[in-house]
Amino acid sequence: MSEEINQPEEKEINTSAEYKWYVVHTYSGYEKKVKANIEKTVENRGMQHLIHEVSVPLQDVVEIKDGQKKTVQRKVFPGYVLLHMIMTDETWYIVRNTRGVTSFVGPGSKPVPLTDAEVYAMGIGTEMENFNIAVGDTVRVIGGPFADFVGAVQEINAKKREVVVLLPSFNGRETPVTLDFAQITKL
Repeated sequence: MSEEINQPEEKEINTSAEYKWYVVHTYSGYEKKVKANIEKTVENRGMQHLIHEVSVPLQDVVEIKDGQKKTVQRKVFPGYVLLHMIMTDETWYIVRNTRGVTSFVGPGSKPVPLTDAEVYAMGIGTEMENFNIAVGDTVRVIGGPFADFVGAVQEINAKKREVVVLLPSFNGRETPVTLDFAQITKL
């Protein structure tokens, strides 16, 4: 009598689907806990191919308390968690039923992914594949109030998608100006 061994089912990977950024609303103060719970579930179920990244964007803020300056991290979007994932019935169910999640952002129960412009504006998913500018490069400003000015790149902040460019000012000196990546082109 031969005994049949049950092999675990192979998970199908949907290669035609695309990763998109989705936003879930959480109970206030539960953002980090929701992030940790989703990441743990993804790891336990081997779903790294479906849920790529879970993010709670933070920013440094300087507070003055009792005359002392102190830098603290604050949530950029309190009450929200960002997910870079492929939307399937299984991923929807897992995220939606995570303790602390109230809903996906979108009409009714239908999650709506962020547009490329929204992702760019938020500074998430900061791949710089088309950004070939380094500190010291000469650039021309192509948008905004400093259009057509030429200057040297002094600093690059990939997370905020900004550069500091030294531009000539009216008094003959160079002035550091913070510009968005989209506002400059390399000469």
